[in-house]
Amino acid sequence: MKRVPTSMPVLSAAEPSAPGGEAALPEWDLTALYAAPDDPAVTADLDRAIDLADAFSDRAKGRLAAIVAAPEGGRQLAAIIADYEALQDLMGRLMSYAGLLYSGNTTDPVRAKFFGDVQEKITNISSGLLFFELELNRLDSDALETALADAALARYRPWLADIRLEKPYQLEDRVEELFHEKSITSYAAWNRLFDETIAGLRFDVDGEELTIEPTLHLMQEPDGAKRRAAAEAIGKTLSANITVFSRITNTLAKDKEISDRWRGFEDIADARHLANRVERGVVDALVAAVREAYPRLSHRYYRLKARWMGTEVMPYWDRNAPLPGAVNRRIGWDEARETVLSAYGRFSPRMADIASRFFEENWIDAPVRPGKSPGAFAHPTVPSAHPFVLVNFLGRTRDVMTLAHELGHGVHQVLAGRQGALMAPTPLTLAETASVFGEMLTFKALLAKAETPAEKRTLLASKVEDMINTVVRQIAFYSFERKVHAARREGELTAEQINGFWMDVQGESLGPAISFGPGYETFWSYIPHFIHSPFYVYAYAFGDCLVNSLYAVFEKAEPGFQDKYFAMLEAGGTKRHHELLAPFGLDATDPAFWQMGLGVVERMIGELEAMDD
Repeated sequence: MKRVPTSMPVLSAAEPSAPGGEAALPEWDLTALYAAPDDPAVTADLDRAIDLADAFSDRAKGRLAAIVAAPEGGRQLAAIIADYEALQDLMGRLMSYAGLLYSGNTTDPVRAKFFGDVQEKITNISSGLLFFELELNRLDSDALETALADAALARYRPWLADIRLEKPYQLEDRVEELFHEKSITSYAAWNRLFDETIAGLRFDVDGEELTIEPTLHLMQEPDGAKRRAAAEAIGKTLSANITVFSRITNTLAKDKEISDRWRGFEDIADARHLANRVERGVVDALVAAVREAYPRLSHRYYRLKARWMGTEVMPYWDRNAPLPGAVNRRIGWDEARETVLSAYGRFSPRMADIASRFFEENWIDAPVRPGKSPGAFAHPTVPSAHPFVLVNFLGRTRDVMTLAHELGHGVHQVLAGRQGALMAPTPLTLAETASVFGEMLTFKALLAKAETPAEKRTLLASKVEDMINTVVRQIAFYSFERKVHAARREGELTAEQINGFWMDVQGESLGPAISFGPGYETFWSYIPHFIHSPFYVYAYAFGDCLVNSLYAVFEKAEPGFQDKYFAMLEAGGTKRHHELLAPFGLDATDPAFWQMGLGVVERMIGELEAMDD
């Protein structure tokens, strides 16, 4: 899963070598999927997927009701679902390879074409399979329940239950096929336009032409003049291209409104809530709790940081600036690996053993390269293969935390993979659990090693900023998206309107200790989450608060915690949040649950204030 830009993404246009003169950083080995784009296995698997899909359709289409009603209907339906699962794994392997290869250099036209071609072919194949889940949802509930008495079919009960949740929002088969096929020329095309536009932008910082990621990286430099120059360059370039970004945003918001209207979703975020298998009321409670806590969290911290910076109000380009007197050192790749693995190992040797495979078997792509996808992510690929992690390692403490975060995802994906292609995927609200937990383990390990009060303050402040950016900022992003999508239902939006929504939520969430200058009103336009996954962002806040509460239980030395934790990860998408949290005595529907998570951030800010006295 893509790593949230907790402060600013960390990528530069440097050569793919490690910081501090180490040996070259590791690059992933994608041969577990395919040897190369021209590997004959790619063509063979595409052809095989077409043949299998055709055969599957001939065998199952229009016949499921009769199959379920047969004497051994449960066993027969289980066999059909198993074939469908194998086909999903095959198509997922092809699409994963094309996507990972493309992410390695999104500006390479050959990779871009390969990605586009594979995506189009997989879309065409999967269009012919849409009938299956739609037809499953038309089965008589009593007949299906009877069939589920068969042990082979009972294995798929969680998946079937998930599909049934989609039933009220599904359309007639031909309409679903049309929506699916036209995705290539609708939202998928606009997603690619956004990615390629962002990758192609250049920002003039003191006469040097940079891509967006190294420019954003400069906003964390110790030199205030560099931070300001970078911020103003970003504002200038984004402003010059704001018409394109506004058009992309308008089009995608309208595209979503059309889909929501046809499907019958009431609220603009209900489709995301359904995908996340979380109730709207739970998300509303989270949002209300975080917004109510703005003064106690972000306003309070930035007021403290402004004082450290020698002022009462600091410009927005100083929000993620290093603290005066901050203790920062470059961390080599070997040390980063050892730090994360040892932190994981102290929690559980099993966790460290799984994470170590990512290093030993080249499942990680770490160097910074021109054109490489920004930020970081962990891609689960398919259960028949293994996950891959992408980071852009520059040797900072924050990069070590990012590595820990993505390896947490990777461990989760390995463990959940045993559920199979249909039930391994985890809803976004739970998908951040292992990543944030792994990050917390690593942070605690780094904090324990801090040798001076200054180093401890640096680590604490960095963690608080990350948590504010993960909780406060992401809920502000969610509020921004709600404003944009709600207003778009009334008509097309101008760039000035979208900019205004952005500035409203920024002022509310960041507080009076942050001042905004010209150009900042366009900063919404580079954030990929708004484009690729509408309303995705609240899942980060959900996950962070969940892990804060979960970690509090762990610190109390809860008996059997590790076993319960691994059982939660192994469940994949087979259980909902209330089922997974119950063994730990936690309940996301309880307002106290969110307050417990937010209280962790408050206490850390309190520690920093005490150090300042």
